[in-house]
Amino acid sequence: MDDLNGTIDPTCLQEPPLAIDAINQLDMFGVALYAILTFMATVSLILYLEECVYIYKKVPFPKKTTIIWVNGAAPVIATMSCLGMWIPRSTMFTDMTSNSYFAVVIYKVLILLLEECGGEDAFLKFSANKSFMISTGPCCCCCRCLPRVPVTRRMLFWLKVGSLQYAILKTVLSIFSIVLWANGNFDLADVSAIWINPFIGVLTLTALWPVGIMFMFIRGSLRSIKMVPKYAMYQLVLILSQLQSAVISILSLDGTIACSPPFSSIARGSMISQQVMIVEMFIITLVTRMLYRRTYEPIRLDSYENDNELNAKIILTSKMNVV
Repeated sequence: MDDLNGTIDPTCLQEPPLAIDAINQLDMFGVALYAILTFMATVSLILYLEECVYIYKKVPFPKKTTIIWVNGAAPVIATMSCLGMWIPRSTMFTDMTSNSYFAVVIYKVLILLLEECGGEDAFLKFSANKSFMISTGPCCCCCRCLPRVPVTRRMLFWLKVGSLQYAILKTVLSIFSIVLWANGNFDLADVSAIWINPFIGVLTLTALWPVGIMFMFIRGSLRSIKMVPKYAMYQLVLILSQLQSAVISILSLDGTIACSPPFSSIARGSMISQQVMIVEMFIITLVTRMLYRRTYEPIRLDSYENDNELNAKIILTSKMNVV
């Protein structure tokens, strides 16, 4: 803002600058920052590729493909954020790529929970005569009165559908948004044009719910393979890549994040989001590498009896021996 005449700097109303223009505006601190963040993103990608080779050699199919998908969430987001940082006008495409990939990861986490149990058949055998607690987040965590649902193959199918629909529809909607953008009907800077976001939000919650149901049901049996911290890392990537980005986007849209030529308020908000994301995803990549850097045998989910059932059997056996 020009304090003398109250006019707005024209660059604050322009679209994001070209890559070469943004680079030419960098000072020594900016060059150092870009170099460090690029190094972090590159290391994240290299570690992920090395991890893919390790998992491919050590883990049996189809579990290895699922782990590779889940493991790639943080490195892929870091790489896309790095591209968006260097090429400001590409942020819409890099964000859509990251979000579409993570939509698949949500479904793959559900599949990973099943495969860690030895597969769908082993899980159903273990879960015979048991039931899911559906009053879990993010949809029904407050509805404690909801009835429990029996664990059946049909119910398992609907849980998969609930997560898979987001992976498919998110990709379709991303392509649709790009088509509208190319035709001049879609602009992230226009509040009236982000009507698609509430619909995507509903799809996201619908996809997260089945994963939460499955995790709450099976987490006790998978503690030995550190499934709880693995799930925590997945949740952290979700929060940082979705909620954090949404908050920064809202702050930039209402002008809370100030314009800084050659970046408009919205472009600067996107730049801040990309830079912060690189650091966060780099740290998560290191943590997930430690969690997945070993080969696990499928967990034997043999049906077990609780203490009351065992005590009843002991008493009954004692009485029979006395007789």
